[in-house]
Amino acid sequence: MRTATIARHTSETSVDVTVNLDGTGTYDVSTGVGFFDHMLEQLSRHSLIDLTVRTKGDLHIDAHHTVEDTGIAIGEAFAKALGDKRGIARYGEALSPMDETLTRVALDISGRPWTVWKVAFSQQSLGTMDTEMFEHFCHSFAQAAGITLHIETLYGTNNHHIVESVFKGLARALRMATEIDPRKADAIPSTKGVL
Repeated sequence: MRTATIARHTSETSVDVTVNLDGTGTYDVSTGVGFFDHMLEQLSRHSLIDLTVRTKGDLHIDAHHTVEDTGIAIGEAFAKALGDKRGIARYGEALSPMDETLTRVALDISGRPWTVWKVAFSQQSLGTMDTEMFEHFCHSFAQAAGITLHIETLYGTNNHHIVESVFKGLARALRMATEIDPRKADAIPSTKGVL
């Protein structure tokens, strides 16, 4: 089983994360930000990555540090669970429809973090979470995990649907990229020999 636990404790947040890349999509998430919890649950369920998150942050200020540090901790746990990345498919992609919305996610577990974000919102917040924080989460996660991540909403009008299609698409792309390729289960998927 490819598992990892990360504890990230700062003066702004306390984050404890456990991931199991070979799980069943079981989750136990608590960040104090309801809409964020809902999206992390979607991420776990549709990637089949078991995810436990316990975050206590300075929500009396806003959700920024909570979302950012949770993204970093999940990314660090993800990278640790992957180890040397031997045998993984490496690339993942998904078209993620949700009602009137369609989002495209493509990623490479490359060791070269980069985020391209082409998603627009017509609301400043969903629940108690600022919509700008969804990009920040994806960036923080990709940086810590060492992933090249491209996310683009092709069309959509409902802000809840847009965000949910992003997280479900990310989940499905991660599932594809982390699966072990039975034809190359003993090899690093790179001509360099390292990722």
